[in-house]
Amino acid sequence: MLSRPRSTIARTARAFATLSLAAVLAMAGSVSAFAQNVPVVRDAEIEALVRDYARPIFKAAGLSGDAINIVLVNDQSFNAFVAGRRMFINTGALMTAETPNEIIGVIAHEAGHIAGGHQQKLREQLERAKTMAILATLLGAGAMVAGATSNSRGLAGAGMGVMAGGGEMAQRSILAYQRTEEMTADRSAIAYLNATGQSGMGMLKTFSRFQNALSLSGAQVDPYKISHPMPQERIANLEVLVKQSPYLDKVDPPTLQQRHDMMRIKIAAYMQGQAAASRLMRKNPGSLASRYGDAQMTYLFGNLASALTKTSALIKEQPKNPYFQELRGDILMKANRPKDAADAYARSVSLDPARSGLLPVSYGQALMAIGTPDSLKKAVAQINTGLGRDRENAAGYRYLAQAYGELGNIPAAELATAEGHFYSGDYKNAKIFAMRAQQSMKRGEPGWLRAQDIINYAPSGKKK
Repeated sequence: MLSRPRSTIARTARAFATLSLAAVLAMAGSVSAFAQNVPVVRDAEIEALVRDYARPIFKAAGLSGDAINIVLVNDQSFNAFVAGRRMFINTGALMTAETPNEIIGVIAHEAGHIAGGHQQKLREQLERAKTMAILATLLGAGAMVAGATSNSRGLAGAGMGVMAGGGEMAQRSILAYQRTEEMTADRSAIAYLNATGQSGMGMLKTFSRFQNALSLSGAQVDPYKISHPMPQERIANLEVLVKQSPYLDKVDPPTLQQRHDMMRIKIAAYMQGQAAASRLMRKNPGSLASRYGDAQMTYLFGNLASALTKTSALIKEQPKNPYFQELRGDILMKANRPKDAADAYARSVSLDPARSGLLPVSYGQALMAIGTPDSLKKAVAQINTGLGRDRENAAGYRYLAQAYGELGNIPAAELATAEGHFYSGDYKNAKIFAMRAQQSMKRGEPGWLRAQDIINYAPSGKKK
């Protein structure tokens, strides 16, 4: 499914590469466009767990949890970042972190950026840096012209130096500001962890990992040409704060650690293959997480009947676990037993405390596979329920369009297709299908109005 990962050392060395001012400016001006191209991973179980990690941190930071969307990124490097009200966390970070506390520390750090308004402040700093670079360019160009007219090579050379030096000063100004913000976010993270009764040791472990990888890489890094403080500097600053905390030795609850272990094995099984999942399972043989991983690997790579037997044993042990029922539904769908799969997904939906929008869509897919008029109508209802909880699920709209099409409701199918293109960032095709849907709709009705919204939509900074 995924390309093979680069080595941790190479990734870490690359993370400390120099940023040019042009790259920083471009990055800041196109975050939304970049976000649309991020390889997103969707999974109800992992999303629910990460949301549980984040909820108390967001509360401590004074942030509304519902207003911040956590997005999982299909990337094997250890990284997280924020863009607007979205927090992006790489699957590589989830896989590498051995405890919930390590990921919670990452979330706390990113929450510090959001609560501190660092994105807006960075944009303001970028504008100042841009002005600095432009002024240097104008002054340097003027000196070069004066040197040319006076036939003075020295003056012309000085002009070139002013231009280059101005860009260098602007770049260093931005990077210094970013390093300050990173240190501020680190301190905020410790405050949030203390407020929620959690240890900061996970953060220290994360930065120690970076430091070790960087040392092994042998990379020579100019500390003034990077956007983050050097790991040893961050560790030195954090150690004082972490060791002052009354929660220094606090460990994660066993039930939370178990969910974390199950998540890691799941990511390994689906994204890195049997060998990666087996390595994790061997660390804790016989545990629920290992047996869960075994059932998933049997489903992915082995015998479906055996996978079903292993999953049934998991369900017997935890009958209220919605994700065991989801796995059962997945196995039954692969075995071409849609009616039984629909029953399993229905139980998964009813047991899900997080009310994920993904599970009703899976339920709807199983109902579609049954193929009767009644099951198709139920499929439409379930998929719409899922999309009501998760409006940006582009794949869900494609299934909805198929269900409407099989029922003969072509305008609704075309509007659902338009929605799918819209949330995929394909605005051109979204507008085409919205206009097609409108042709068969009554002016002013809800579907017509939604189609008109899509037609009128203009991405930021662009004309319609």
